[in-house]
Amino acid sequence: MAGLLGPAPGLDVQGHRGARGLLPENSLPAMQRALDLGVTTLEMDVAVSADGQVLLSHEPWFNAEICSRPDGTAIPEHEEDAYSLGHMTYAEIAQFDCGRRGNPRFPDQEAMPTVKPLLSQVLDLAEAHPRPDALGPVRYNIEIKSSPARDSVFTPRPPAYARALYDVLAGHGVLGRTTVQSFDPRALEATHAIDPTVTMALLVDNDDGLAANLDRLSFTPDIYSPHQRLVDAALVAEAHRRGVQVIPWTVNDEAAMRALVDLGVDGLISDYPDRALAAVGR
Repeated sequence: MAGLLGPAPGLDVQGHRGARGLLPENSLPAMQRALDLGVTTLEMDVAVSADGQVLLSHEPWFNAEICSRPDGTAIPEHEEDAYSLGHMTYAEIAQFDCGRRGNPRFPDQEAMPTVKPLLSQVLDLAEAHPRPDALGPVRYNIEIKSSPARDSVFTPRPPAYARALYDVLAGHGVLGRTTVQSFDPRALEATHAIDPTVTMALLVDNDDGLAANLDRLSFTPDIYSPHQRLVDAALVAEAHRRGVQVIPWTVNDEAAMRALVDLGVDGLISDYPDRALAAVGR
């Protein structure tokens, strides 16, 4: 990997939730902006509606901080659970706005009306986007947001969740350019059981260490994706010794980006893909 001042042409620059720092998260405009900037990979989260549609959403409900009811009124935080995406059809979900109010944690984000798009709509948009030959086809990094506490309450159980995602990806012919990521080892196991050739990423936000986290899986994932605070030279070296890439999240500070690249990480996930691309010399 490149040093602090040199370009890193092989680095996987991922637009987190599209480009959350610039446009509403997990929206078509955010994905379009990330594509226009020239990211390697579109990172996103998916949920499943009551009628089995796979759509983009970080939570399996409407986030009160950024979403509004169809009549334009805000959703009280204590009522979020009442707006479970898994209990609504996609037609009902599409009546809610999740961009007009902006995001108070991202002051540079441009507020605009947006709805939670179907994954198929995102794939159609991205596959039609012209790409320079030097960039190659766009890749996708898609998170399954399962957890035991959410099973059959807010989200399908991991086997059904993984199957719903897999079928959309297979139908669009993008499996070979897609990583399935999750904090939940069950979700990765379920996807691996469907198709062991799918690229897998284990998301990590604990201090247990590389070996202990990898031991939670029956197979070795392609990518270890820790919070940026967990990355040091020893972790990168050990992961690479095991044949595993290291792609930390969510890195928004340019100095931190350059430091991580200097440690030898294989990619960066950022809310500001414009900053990430500049930091790695692209």
